[in-house]
Amino acid sequence: MKKKVRKILEDSLKFLGFEAIPSIEIEVPPDESLGDMSTPVAMAVSKTFKKSPKEIAKEILNSIKDKSVFEKIDIAGPGFINFTFSKEYLYSELKKLLEVKKDFLRKDIGRGKRIQIEFVSANPTGPLHLGHGRGAATGEALSNLLCAANYKVEREYYINDAGKQVKLLGLSVFARYQQLLNVDYPFPEEGYKGGYVDEIAIELINKYRDRYVKSDFNSVSDFFIEYSYKKMLSQIQKDLEDFGIHFDTWQSERELYKEGSVDLAIKDLHAKGYIYEKEGAFWFKSTNFGDDKDRVIIKKDGEYTYFTSDIAYHRKKIEKNYDELINIWGADHHGYIQRVKAVMRAFDYPKDRLIILLVQMVNLLRGGKPVQMSKRAGEFVTLREVMDEVGVDTTKFIFLTRRPDSHLDFDLEIVKSQTAENPVFYVQYANARINSIFKHANGKGINTESLYNADLNLLESPEEIRIIKKILFYPVIFEEAVDTLEPHRITFYLHELSALFHSFYNKYRVINTEPSLNRSRLALCEAIRIILKDGLEILGISAPEKM
Repeated sequence: MKKKVRKILEDSLKFLGFEAIPSIEIEVPPDESLGDMSTPVAMAVSKTFKKSPKEIAKEILNSIKDKSVFEKIDIAGPGFINFTFSKEYLYSELKKLLEVKKDFLRKDIGRGKRIQIEFVSANPTGPLHLGHGRGAATGEALSNLLCAANYKVEREYYINDAGKQVKLLGLSVFARYQQLLNVDYPFPEEGYKGGYVDEIAIELINKYRDRYVKSDFNSVSDFFIEYSYKKMLSQIQKDLEDFGIHFDTWQSERELYKEGSVDLAIKDLHAKGYIYEKEGAFWFKSTNFGDDKDRVIIKKDGEYTYFTSDIAYHRKKIEKNYDELINIWGADHHGYIQRVKAVMRAFDYPKDRLIILLVQMVNLLRGGKPVQMSKRAGEFVTLREVMDEVGVDTTKFIFLTRRPDSHLDFDLEIVKSQTAENPVFYVQYANARINSIFKHANGKGINTESLYNADLNLLESPEEIRIIKKILFYPVIFEEAVDTLEPHRITFYLHELSALFHSFYNKYRVINTEPSLNRSRLALCEAIRIILKDGLEILGISAPEKM
C-alpha cells in the first residue's frame, strides 16, 4: 500500500517537471478520519516550485491519472495529501494475502546482504540479569526480522574471558573455597558475593575435597579462573538456550590473544601512524576520529588494557567483509561508542556501516512495588528467575514492548494475569480464539479451504473494514521495523490487531446461519491468523493453538 502511494506520487512529480525526486515521506495518520495514508511531500517541494504547499498539493492531486484504488484523496492542513483506499482495492489485496501468505507480508529489503549482529556478550562472571535478557530478546528479534527481509544474518556472542573480571571471579571462588574449608582467607574487596560463587566453591569441594586448601592463589589461579568462568559460561549458554536464543558463533577474547590477532591489530595501527608512546604507555590516536581523548592500549607495566582486545575483535569483524555490523550493548556502554567507531575508521571501515544499539535496564516490579534482590545473584534478579516464574514467551514479549533504549517497567503480577492488561496473553489468545473458531467451523461441516475464493465484499461493517486495513498495513510496519532496526514496532502492531479482533469477536458471530458470510468472516480470521503467526515468529514467541 505504501509502495503504491509512493509510486503514484513519484509519477505525479515527474509529470509536473520535478527532475530530482526527493525522498517521499508517507505515514499512517493518527486519526482514521484523515485517511489511510498521508504525505507532506507538497511542503517538501514547495520552495522548488515557488508555490504554496496547498497549490502544489492541488497540482499533484490533479495530475494523478489513476485514482481507481482510492475512495477519496483530500488536501488537509498546510498541504498534507491524505489517501483513503477504496473497498474494492482492500478486498483485492486481502485476497492476495490469503493466496500467497508470507510472500505478501515480507519484502526483499536486504537482497542477500550480510549482517553480523553481536548481542548479549555478558561477562561470564555471573548469571544473566534482566538487562541481558532484554538485550537477548532484542538481538534475536532483530536477527529474525532482518532474516525475514532477506538479509544473511550471523548472530555472535563475544566472550570476555581474558580480563580482570574473570580473574576476580576465580579469586572470589578460591576465597570461598578456603573459607568453606575453615581457612581464614580474606575475601577480595571487589569480589563477586552472589550465591553462585558459593555454589561453585561447594562443587569444587565435592570434586576435589581439600586438594587446594591453604594453597597460594597464584599457584592455582589458572585452574580456579578456568573452572569458574567456564561454569558460569555454561550456565549463561543454558539460560539463553532455554530462553530460545541461539548464536551462530561464540568469539573468545582469549582466542584473539592466542591466535595473534591482538598483536597484529596493534602492528597495523602502528603502521598507519595511529599509535604513539607517552609516559611509558602506548596510546591509540582516537581523537583523530572524533573521540574526546586518546586511549591507552598498553600500560606502563606492559599489560594490555581491555580496550586493546576490543580493537582486535572489531578488526576481525572487518576482515569477514560483512555489509553491515550491528552491536547491541547495555546503556552503561554509551561512553564506549566513539572509541570503537574510531577504531573502525582507523581500519578504513565506513563509519555508517557500524551501528550500535543501546539497551536500558529493566525495573522489576510486583504489584507496582520494586522486587527485592535475588539471593542467588546477590545484586540483581536473574533472567532465569523471571522466565521460570512467568514463562519465556511472556518475558520476551514484555522486553519487546518498548524501544530498547527506553526504560522498561516489568510488573510480574500484571504479566501473569490472563486479562487484556497482559499484552502477550492478549495477542496469543487472539490466535487461540481463531483456531477455536476454525475447529468449530470444521465441526459444523463448513468448508474452510481456499478462503481466498470467499465473497470478501460481504465484509462491510466498520469493524471489518478497520481490520482489513490494519491487516494490509502489516507490510508497511514490517518495512518500517526493518529500516529503523526496531522489532518492537511488530509488537505494537500485533497488540493493536489483536484488540481489533477481540472487539469484533465480542460484537459479531463469525459462524452464523448465512453460509456465504461464514466463509467471508473465516477468511478475515484466517488473514489475522497468518499475520499473528508471522509477527510472533519474528519476535521469537509461540503462537499457541489453544489456551
